[in-house]
Amino acid sequence: ISIIVDLLLVTVFPSLGEVLAGVVAIVSKEAVQHQGITLTMEGIVNLQLSSKSVGVFEAFYNSVKPIQLITSNIEVVKQGKVPGGKTEIPFEFPLHTKGNKVLYETYHGVFVNIQYTLRCDMKRSLLAKDLSKTCEFMVHSLPQKTKLQPTPVDFTITPETLQNVREVQSLLPKFLIRGHLDATNCVITKPLTGELVVESSDVAIKSIELQLVRVETCGCAEGYARDATEIQNIQIAEGDVCHSLPIPIYMVFPRLFTCPTLETINFKVEFEVNVVIVLHDEHLITENFPLKLCRA
Repeated sequence: ISIIVDLLLVTVFPSLGEVLAGVVAIVSKEAVQHQGITLTMEGIVNLQLSSKSVGVFEAFYNSVKPIQLITSNIEVVKQGKVPGGKTEIPFEFPLHTKGNKVLYETYHGVFVNIQYTLRCDMKRSLLAKDLSKTCEFMVHSLPQKTKLQPTPVDFTITPETLQNVREVQSLLPKFLIRGHLDATNCVITKPLTGELVVESSDVAIKSIELQLVRVETCGCAEGYARDATEIQNIQIAEGDVCHSLPIPIYMVFPRLFTCPTLETINFKVEFEVNVVIVLHDEHLITENFPLKLCRA
């Protein structure tokens, strides 16, 4: 005997009045006696502290408990018998939160995880094992009503513009890199675009990369733990590129691992992009740009 939960829509927009609908399919060779079939829908934010933060803020242990956004339980079939073969039971779940809770967008991070699941349980007699099947569904937040104004950013990278340099500036090789990002206010469903030009460099270039970073903040009134981790790294040029040649910047935001920039009382999820130039003498040049992601 097996249970299959088939959703009509894997991604739902609760703010547009969409409901979670689908079919529970029970497949068995012969008739099955059961004590009832239930569906449980749950939305939870799991916050986790990085190892460097544990012990620093003991007060965190109170605020790092999972935050329940939504929970609902319905009985789809009362106690009885399911005939042999395939039995399909349709269901519909309205996504209503209690009080003033907001359904944040689905997001899978390192220290912040926002997840929505639907679990189907078939209770059986003492001698038979209960059956359970869980599936995840995605929640998307409401698109912005106001039109997003692009915020282009021009940048110039030279030894003089660098910060946090670990050696004497005069010992650094000379280089001049210009470029621009078309927008730092980004629509999550559209790529990050721009252009980069190596005007000059005394040392041969080994690689040019785009690094997308998530910055997750967990905490409470007593303090916050802020951690930056890499989501993806894309190489946009390899080897000693031609000087004065425009190199396109193009990065698609991965689903699940990114979400619209989010700020709440207990946690924040922000994003940044690093333009990384690796020189042949192993010098690493990084220019950082904070991004604001939204859904349009």
